Amino acid sequence: MSTDEALTFWDGFYASRTEAVDPRPNARLTETVTGLPPGDALDLGCGEGGDSLWLARNGWRVTAVDVSGVAVERLARLARTGGLEGAVTAERHDLRATFPRGTFDLVSAHYLHTPLDLDRSAVLRSAAHALRPGGRLLVVDHGSTAPWSWNQDPDMHYPAPQEVAAGIGLDPASWTVERTDVLRRTATGPGGQTAEVVDHLLLVRRTA
Repeated sequence: MSTDEALTFWDGFYASRTEAVDPRPNARLTETVTGLPPGDALDLGCGEGGDSLWLARNGWRVTAVDVSGVAVERLARLARTGGLEGAVTAERHDLRATFPRGTFDLVSAHYLHTPLDLDRSAVLRSAAHALRPGGRLLVVDHGSTAPWSWNQDPDMHYPAPQEVAAGIGLDPASWTVERTDVLRRTATGPGGQTAEVVDHLLLVRRTA
C-alpha cells in the first residue's frame, strides 16, 4: 500500500466515525501508567486521542502522532477545547519515513496494526532508543479479532509479546523486559456492542 493509499484508508476510517467528545483511554494504558511519575510521553498511532488526553490530564507532556490528518486535527481540537493545548502536541507522521524528535519517559504504542507496509520492529526499535534512562516502552497489541475490527482476516497472526520483544532486538545491557502478558478483557465497540478480546502487553524499561 502506497503512502497516498494509506492516508486515504486511515483518513476515511476516522472520517466515517462519529467524532468523540471525550474519547476513552485504553484500559491497558491507565492500568500500567497510573502511579508512574509524569514526564514526557510519545503516543504512537494516537487515533482519536483518548490516551493522549488522559496522559495530559494526569500531568504528562504528550507528543501524539498518527498517519491520519483527520485524527491529528481532531485531537488538536479536543486538546484546545479541553484546555490541554499546552500539554499535547499533535503531529502527522508516516512512521515509515519520519519519527518524532525528542526523548521521552514513556512511549506508548497501542494497537499499532495497519494495512501499510510498515516495519513495526524498526519503529518500535526507534521508540526504545528515544527513551531516556528509566523510561518505558509500552506496546499493547491485539491478540484476537473483535467483531467490529477493520481487519477480519481469518489468517491474521497476532505475535506474542515475546515475539515482539525478540523482533525489536534490544541489548539486554541497556533495556530490561519487565512484562510480557496475555490479558483478557471485555471491550466495547464503536456501536456500543461488547465482546471478550485478548491483549498482548509488552513493557520494556531503558536502564542505560
